[in-house]
Amino acid sequence: MTERHESTAGPPTGPETDPHLRMSLLGGFQLEDEEANLILPEGSQRLLAFLALKGRWVRRQTVAGTLWPIVTEDRANASLRSALARLDAGARAAVEATAKDLRLSGDVTVDLWDSRSLAHELLERPQGAVPDDLDPAAISTLSNELLPDWYDEWALVETEDWRQLRLHALEALAESLTASGEFAGAAEAALAAVRAEPLRESPRAALIRVHIAEGNPTEALREFARYGELLMLELGVEPTERLKELVVNLRAVTQP
Repeated sequence: MTERHESTAGPPTGPETDPHLRMSLLGGFQLEDEEANLILPEGSQRLLAFLALKGRWVRRQTVAGTLWPIVTEDRANASLRSALARLDAGARAAVEATAKDLRLSGDVTVDLWDSRSLAHELLERPQGAVPDDLDPAAISTLSNELLPDWYDEWALVETEDWRQLRLHALEALAESLTASGEFAGAAEAALAAVRAEPLRESPRAALIRVHIAEGNPTEALREFARYGELLMLELGVEPTERLKELVVNLRAVTQP
């Protein structure tokens, strides 16, 4: 843990070094150095995850009160000190600290940061434009949940924020790949969004458009029927008129 005497907002400053710690928050918490996974106690995991999600200096008092909300202030502060002290030698470089503030250090990269950048890039591109350097693992990356099975209130807020962002990004990617004729990738992106939120209409619409564009009206009708059955079973409602309009002319095409 690096001790500093002043606190300033923003990313770490000072001599540039290559980060040697990699933190994963998508699919579950994990901290790795250049050689192996680092095993940390639960309190230390939550501390590092919280600082990674904030991405800035945070008051020690705020950290303690957020991570240990149902105990006294003195007990919360003691738990914070314990979480810091229990960072082993390999993980100590992950935190920068002053007498009053904490933040994740520049020694750490975080998968969520990279994935957020990817999602925003996909959303900011013109409709139908696919990045030339699109990583083949992009769909898999956008399919991962943030800190699954963590039920702390601060984590749930961030989980929902990431869920919405990745769903919109997957849908945008599906539309772009459809427009460029890359139907396999488009279907994969749309299905990833469907799996993440089966009752959401927009990824179903994206998937139906893939089937139509690919010349598979029967597949489009099957997908529409599956979604309609699920909606009726779960919510007792039918698909919207907007979704119905996508398939309104397909039955005439598929009937002998």
